[in-house]
Amino acid sequence: MTTTSRPQRRTRRFCTRRIGATLVTVAVGVTTAAGPVQPAAAAAPWLTVSDGFASFAVPADDIRAAMGDVTSVVVEGNFGPSFNLSELGLVRSGNAWTSRIGPLPAGLYHYRFRGDDTKIVKDATNPTAVTSEPTWSTFLVPGDSARLIADVPAGSGGALETIAYPGGTATVWTPPGYDADRRRPYPVLYLQPGAGGGHADWTELGRAGQILDNLSIQRRMEPMVVVMGDRTDGPLAQLVRAVHGRFHVARDAAHRAVAGASAGGAGAVRSVLTRPGEFAWAGSFGGILPDGVPRVKAAAVNASTRLLRLYTGNRTDPAYNPTYRLLGALGKAHVRHEFDGVNPDAGHNWKAWQENLADFLPRLFRAAPDRGPSAGHLPLRHEFTPPPPGTTPTPWLSREANGDTFMTVETGTGFAGAQHVTLWGNWAPGGSWVNVPMTRAGDRWRVTVGPLKPWFYYYKFIVDRVSYKDTSNPSRVTSEPTWSTFLVPGRRARLLADVPAGRGGALERLAYRSTVAAEDREAYVWTPPGYDPARREPYPVLYLQHGSGQNYTDWVEMGRAKQILDNHFRDGALVPMVVVMANGNVPSLSRELFDGIIPAARARYHISDEPQRQALAGLSMGGFQTLDVLRSHPGEFAWIGTFSAGVFGEPTGYDVAAINAGTRLLRVYTGNVTDFTYPITMATLDAFDRLGIRYEFAGVTPGPHGWDTWQKNLVDFAPRLFRSAESPSPPT
Repeated sequence: MTTTSRPQRRTRRFCTRRIGATLVTVAVGVTTAAGPVQPAAAAAPWLTVSDGFASFAVPADDIRAAMGDVTSVVVEGNFGPSFNLSELGLVRSGNAWTSRIGPLPAGLYHYRFRGDDTKIVKDATNPTAVTSEPTWSTFLVPGDSARLIADVPAGSGGALETIAYPGGTATVWTPPGYDADRRRPYPVLYLQPGAGGGHADWTELGRAGQILDNLSIQRRMEPMVVVMGDRTDGPLAQLVRAVHGRFHVARDAAHRAVAGASAGGAGAVRSVLTRPGEFAWAGSFGGILPDGVPRVKAAAVNASTRLLRLYTGNRTDPAYNPTYRLLGALGKAHVRHEFDGVNPDAGHNWKAWQENLADFLPRLFRAAPDRGPSAGHLPLRHEFTPPPPGTTPTPWLSREANGDTFMTVETGTGFAGAQHVTLWGNWAPGGSWVNVPMTRAGDRWRVTVGPLKPWFYYYKFIVDRVSYKDTSNPSRVTSEPTWSTFLVPGRRARLLADVPAGRGGALERLAYRSTVAAEDREAYVWTPPGYDPARREPYPVLYLQHGSGQNYTDWVEMGRAKQILDNHFRDGALVPMVVVMANGNVPSLSRELFDGIIPAARARYHISDEPQRQALAGLSMGGFQTLDVLRSHPGEFAWIGTFSAGVFGEPTGYDVAAINAGTRLLRVYTGNVTDFTYPITMATLDAFDRLGIRYEFAGVTPGPHGWDTWQKNLVDFAPRLFRSAESPSPPT
């Protein structure tokens, strides 16, 4: 066989990037019940970013100096679905707390470290700052979708300056070529932050400076002055007076606009509804009017308002339902307005508000080319209302118009007194795991997560750092009793879905005696539809092994092996075979196979004993065991697959000639750099090259050391088995 080509450079090196927000050094402290604690100075960066992967490595001494002795450390950041806040768990590895996540979608991320749920510390090695919340740091993942928030070439953008005014501070952006003496005053936009925010939020988190610079360079907006003030719940009179005295800006309503995020957006709406004639242009980015629309004089509002445009994130945005009600109220009151549609990919956060600002600015002080929603945004036809508390079973899945699925789940009443509750699951990029904070809802905790693409998901509750199962979900995972599972149906998950009743293969339990463990054990065995124990030719057989901490049940309960095999068979992609999934928790899989598992399988099933019709594969520990069997019994299994596994150190004792002569397929799989066995796998391929062992490299599977990766590996591997050179694997 020929070796599949692979990149020459397989080990990624990570380099620090400081991209984006102005680098400003701020005081670093940890918030605890007892007050701030200063961390030790760090010699190396705690965060490195490369190719969209964020890698965290915090020295244990720094954590101890900052937080004291803690048992749990997480990175809290906007890594979750919809760019919502979530917690990425760090693992104590040697003298550091480490984790890696990615590839992250392009955008600006903010993060901080949290120990034992209550102790918060800023990254002492990252000089970026968030003035309104000094524990946050930021980093930028560049990409096409983030081009408007990227820095422009030096000297080509506008200017930012800070001014003081009675009642607060403001950051003011003036356009490139700003001329304080030009004949016509500049139109002006007053841009407000959300509740608890400040004047710097729009530049440090909203990237307003970069958005304004890029749109100006592209001539997509009118030259204007943009004033970003501190949060206020009342009129902007003091700020307006200060700006009039310092900048060459218009004083008439036709050339004044107001907009804001969250509470700032709600304030913008109130301004045009209750004080018509003050601002002719208004935008609400996820604004929530808790008291509804005030009584308005629609004729006056319509006469003085050129634009009132509303924005909202998806179902995870608390402004989603209020925006629906506001749209209805404005329509009923005959107030002219526009709606940007539901942003399907962002919630109540700066990712959404950055996009809102980029859409809003080109519409100001000119005739807009269109008044409809942004491309890809969705209609808002009804409120999002999950079932009442206590409804079972959970989770509850709801779908948007574009097919995106949102999952809502709640705890029981047993955690009413808990302090910190999160929902852990595989919904981060590539199937990585993050904890999404849950919100107290009466005597329960509840959260909505999404959008989730079609796939197989698993989750658990983390209550004050202790794992609990969702007892309202009837699914079970034998080796992980606190996990629950659910499938989001769709084309992408088609091979993981159940086939119609009676159309799939049979799944049976096989009892056998483990001579290695000296105990009775069980295996799962899948036989294909139409399995005939009396047919002339014995069936080929695949022995499929699990990983460390798992058992024979995992390929069925977590790997979706039955569904994958059933669907492949129905598609005509699978050679009829028997698949044996046994218990690999033994010191020697070779002995367990040849003395226990294989004899029992041959005694009960009509399977072949010919090496050319036997396959062996495994994930993680099972993959390492598979390579050990290949070394000790070359040619016994002509078809070999390893998922996230390799050989520790330099391989020894391999009979290269026997392996190459007796192996029809040796196919190697790995997850991406978030898979901790990735470097071991790649080093193993280098060693095989040196030894001359022939293999196929399947390429990097997007995903971590987890089931999302291994399900994809089995999807690819199974159809390749037991085919002649003249009958290659069908496409999958």
